Amino acid sequence: MIGIAAAWIIVLLLGGGVALDRVLVNAVTRNFDNQLEYALTAMIASAEIDPTGEVFFNRPLGDQRFLEPNSGLYWQISGTGHDDFTSRSLWDRTLEQVTPHDDLETHLYDSDQFPGEGLRMVERTVILPDSEVKWTFQVAQSRESLDAQVSEIRSILINSFLLLALGLIGMAALQTLYGLWPLRKIRKAISEMRNGQKKRVSEPMPNEVTPMVDELNELLDHNEKQAEEARRHAGNLAHALKTPLTVIMNSATAKAEDLADTVIRESGVMRRQVDHHLARARAVGRRGHAHSRSRVWPSLQAVERAVGRLYKHVRIDIDGDKDAAVSVERQDLDEMIGNLVENAAKYGGGSVFVTVEPGDEFVELLIEDDGMGIPAEERQRIFDRGARLDTGKPGTGLGLAIVRDVAEIYQGTVSLEESEDLGGLMVRLCLPKSQVTS
Repeated sequence: MIGIAAAWIIVLLLGGGVALDRVLVNAVTRNFDNQLEYALTAMIASAEIDPTGEVFFNRPLGDQRFLEPNSGLYWQISGTGHDDFTSRSLWDRTLEQVTPHDDLETHLYDSDQFPGEGLRMVERTVILPDSEVKWTFQVAQSRESLDAQVSEIRSILINSFLLLALGLIGMAALQTLYGLWPLRKIRKAISEMRNGQKKRVSEPMPNEVTPMVDELNELLDHNEKQAEEARRHAGNLAHALKTPLTVIMNSATAKAEDLADTVIRESGVMRRQVDHHLARARAVGRRGHAHSRSRVWPSLQAVERAVGRLYKHVRIDIDGDKDAAVSVERQDLDEMIGNLVENAAKYGGGSVFVTVEPGDEFVELLIEDDGMGIPAEERQRIFDRGARLDTGKPGTGLGLAIVRDVAEIYQGTVSLEESEDLGGLMVRLCLPKSQVTS
């Protein structure tokens, strides 16, 4: 930032300095030229023709430098067929017309006809009364004073603009360092958090960095929640595995005759618990993906094909919005829909109907079957891990628990209702609508 500011300051000051230099130099040169033109006008006003046809002045010119040899200020009057009429200051030299012309306009230009002495010249061609000769009036002055003024102006400009540039760059540097100073505080606070001295950035910050600090604190909250969930999941898994392990250990210690059956049974329980907690862990790990987006219809079609192969006697119909998308990872969406549709096919009477209804913020999936349904008083308990109402069919009792946990991780909900069309159970799965366009 300091480098960019310094570059812009230098560029702007260079541009401004060049422009100002041209303005001041032109002003000084114009003032110098005006003095020459004034002397030329005075010459023309004083010039007359004598009886012999030669030009002369009816009154002397006011500037005494015309009388001092090599004074740096000269005049000369030239006419075809006549001797040059020159000022005493020219001494034994004459002025030449560097740019020949034949008009009555005033001409201003620089000349180097005198070695070591640059001249600024003004000349004009005039026809005097009582004469048909075109007389060329010339006034020349050494550029030494003009160049000295220009050099002084440029020296002042360069020194002033250098000081101005240093001052502006210094101010830009101070402003940048002052503006970015709060970031040093944030860095220090993060270092203190890493060392365990602080948990949050609590110092007051300027308005410009307050949103970043708030986002950082929210990120820390999010990470703490995820860490707490991970610890809770680990504790729950450990607790869930403790009982089966105890049963196996007791049977092995007692050398029970049904040890093999006990190991197989309790191992199945442990596997189901591990699958359940792994599903939750995967969903929690993917929850932070703000751009998660999955289309519902392809997931429904994939689940329909898979469940249809397992339960060939079941008819599965899907209807609704084919373009609906939710802010859920595809794998988690497939797992939720798969559990619900498989339950409907397993416990229903042979018909499963799935409807996709998009809303403003959520997409609802209605999974209906024509089975016996679930009594209202049992609909909350059925979400508990391992809870089963129909023990005559194979299952783990974790399907609805997994669906509920994964849906809640994505800020969704799942509820059980009665199907008005099929007469069995209707599961209402609400998932957040994706705001990301494909």
